[in-house]
Formats: sequence, C-alpha cells, structure tokens
Amino acid sequence: MARILSYPPGMISTVYSESLPPEAVRRAVRCVWRSAPRGPQRIVPDGCVDLVAGDGQVFVAGPDTGAWSSVTTPGAVLHGLRFRPGAAAGVLGVAADELRDTRVPLAALWGHEGAVLTERVLDGTLSLSEVVRRRPAEPDPAVAAVLAHLERGPSRVGALPPAGQQLSERQLRRRFTIAVGYGPATYLRVSRFQRAIAAAPRVTGLAELAATAGYADQAHLARDCRALTGLAPSAYFS
Repeated sequence: MARILSYPPGMISTVYSESLPPEAVRRAVRCVWRSAPRGPQRIVPDGCVDLVAGDGQVFVAGPDTGAWSSVTTPGAVLHGLRFRPGAAAGVLGVAADELRDTRVPLAALWGHEGAVLTERVLDGTLSLSEVVRRRPAEPDPAVAAVLAHLERGPSRVGALPPAGQQLSERQLRRRFTIAVGYGPATYLRVSRFQRAIAAAPRVTGLAELAATAGYADQAHLARDCRALTGLAPSAYFS
C-alpha cells in the first residue's frame, strides 16, 4: 500500500506517495515513490540519494546539505527510488560525496550504457528498480555500524563504533563520507531534523518538537531549520 505524505510549506502543492521497493533491491533501496508536482517544491536534506525519472530525463539526486528548489513542467509526473543511506555509491559506481548537492543525468554517470537505460526507462520498457538490480552491491558493514549508531540519536557523534584493527577512525570517517555523501556530524544533523519533521504532526509547539527530536533546545532546532530549509521553524512547521 502506498503511503501518502503531507509536507510543510513549499511541498503543499505536491501529491506524493511511497511504497516498498521490489524484494530484489530492498537491501539497497528504502522506497519507491511517485510525485505529481503542481508547483515549485522545496526539497530538504534527508541523507539519501535518489534515482529519478520523468519530465524527459533520468537523473541522480545527490545527498543535499540545504534546501533544493525543484521546478518541473506542468503536468509532469516523477517516479523515483530512494537508496538507503550509504548504499548508492556501490550501485552507482561513484563516491556519494562527488554527488553532494547536485543533480546528475544517468547518461553523464554511465556514458553510453546510461543513455540507453535512460531511453528504456522513459519509454516504460525498464523500471528504475530493474536498473538497480543489474548492479548489485554489498553494504559496507563498517559504514552500516556508524549509521546505526547515529540513527539512535546521540547528542553528538562521539567515538565511532570500532571497525577492526586495520581501519583507523580517520579512515572510517573517510569511508563513511564516500558511502553516504558527507561526514558523520552532518549526517547526524540531517537525521535529527528528519526526526523533527516526522514528529511535527504529533506535538504542540516548537519547544516540545525540539525536545522530542533530540535537540538541545528550541534555538538549536531553529539554527538547523534555517540552515537545512532556508526557513524559520515557525514558517516551515506552520
């Protein structure tokens, strides 16, 4: 069953739904989605990389560090899949930090193969999930351990989980950046704000929202909200 999502200002003119991806790609893909924008969209960072098709193109949306304004042709419908954090680099064959804050055509990443696949996706003979299934990649267990640590919502990154005697913490942080698109501190900031977005419909007031999402205080939430969305929390969460 698709999940229909509602969004804060900037996304209210979009009909958006998510559903589970095919079983064959679930290790790498969090969800598949469909979006029918009815105006400009404000897309905020979520720590993920997306593969997107529609409006005459197939492209990779890299991990964002700030709000991204998206404008599509009126009536266009977009389809996409959202990689699990840390999974896109292995499938796409490019470091995720090289995709940060960018939108890159699949043909620019994969050359002739990407151009051929783009045509097949746009004419409906190949799905995005089938594109991903052609390039299986195993998750990096060291990166997965750091992601699990950060998803528990610590107040700061702190010491990273041990990754074996052959990998220093500096090397682990670099491996994390290559896989995810930015370092652990930025990912923690993004994931905390995503918790705030998820909690917003269930709480009353910004102070309660800040506490629920794991912020030190309301001012902390306000700083991150402005940095990640370009809006004050009173506007974004109105």
